[in-house]
Amino acid sequence: MAFDFSISERVEVQRQRIEDFVAAELIPLEQQVFRDGWTDALRTDLQARARAAGVFAPQAPAELGGGGFRFDEAAVLLEEAGYSLLGPVALNCAAPDEGNIHLLHLTATAAQRERYLVPLASGEVRSCFSMTEPPPGAGSDPSALRTRARRVDGGWVLNGEKWLITGADGAAFSIVMALNEGDDVAEGATMFLVPTDNPGFVLGDHLNTIDGTFLGGHLQISLRDCFVPDEDVLGEPGSGFAAAQVRLAPARLTHCMRWLGAARRAHDIAVERAVGRELFGSPLTGLGMAQALIAENEVDLHAARAMLWHTAWVLAEGSRTSEESSRTKVFVSEAVCRVVDRAVQLAGGMGTSEELVLGRIYRDIRSFRIYDGATEVHKMSIAQRTARRAAKRVQARGVGA
Repeated sequence: MAFDFSISERVEVQRQRIEDFVAAELIPLEQQVFRDGWTDALRTDLQARARAAGVFAPQAPAELGGGGFRFDEAAVLLEEAGYSLLGPVALNCAAPDEGNIHLLHLTATAAQRERYLVPLASGEVRSCFSMTEPPPGAGSDPSALRTRARRVDGGWVLNGEKWLITGADGAAFSIVMALNEGDDVAEGATMFLVPTDNPGFVLGDHLNTIDGTFLGGHLQISLRDCFVPDEDVLGEPGSGFAAAQVRLAPARLTHCMRWLGAARRAHDIAVERAVGRELFGSPLTGLGMAQALIAENEVDLHAARAMLWHTAWVLAEGSRTSEESSRTKVFVSEAVCRVVDRAVQLAGGMGTSEELVLGRIYRDIRSFRIYDGATEVHKMSIAQRTARRAAKRVQARGVGA
């Protein structure tokens, strides 16, 4: 048995390039973006800079213009990109595009790759993923899907409501999940590629969420007799839930990578500030309660990284990783939120401000404990798998008695 946590020279060189790019090109722009918001013009400019610096899309296949790094190598690089909240967009490794690039690379036809994947991977366009629905529709429980797909001559007609669809404003297309209906089609859900200029794909209001750094917001979407031709079915009809797992397990891990970088940034800001502050006749870093916050952050960051690297390696080696990714998503999402919360506390009043960046990270990171499977849902899944294994052991002992 061998455990190797070494980072190859190629990955370390690329990590350093990303670190330098983030420091030189992105951190100086943060306050402007926090104040004025994202625009696609700024995204295009930053992605051009990232391409020129040789750091664009490290996780994307090389044949699509990306870095071509393995998934476990991407864990190192996407953490570095996440050190600035602008980094994932600038490097074209942000949600939802990163997950859609991965899904399309694995499941799209040759024609779909040319029409949808190539421009998405290059940063020419943005995309969104339309699965979440208003209650009682699909959220943490995809089986509650209420959007329907009905077979018609030459294609399908979709009807339903979606909400909290990240990046929909300005996206060129969406991957839409819908439940098949009718006796003439396979049971289950199907994924559809839907250009956002389709007259049946109707953009609704922006939902005013606590986060503020996702380009394109979080929108309500109405599907109103939305016709999708057969050539825009992604994968096989009825295979939507299985295809979703192809996307969701890696996507929840890349969220972990990016947010780990943001949490490390928050910790660094707070500790560097604490080093220079004196309270009650002592440096802040010499006070026991401040030391506890710093030490607890160090432990959480290290443990989160170790867990993430292991799960990313399992996936890179070709395993499905459903259970591992659930455990990692639970731990990392909770750990990074703890880290940022302690960093805010350590920094004091200015820790709540966007001027110190901590306030914005705090706002944006909170939702991570909910999307891509809420903590409680993943815990339920982990417990159910554990109970099934225990039941099998008990049954085996009974049979052998």
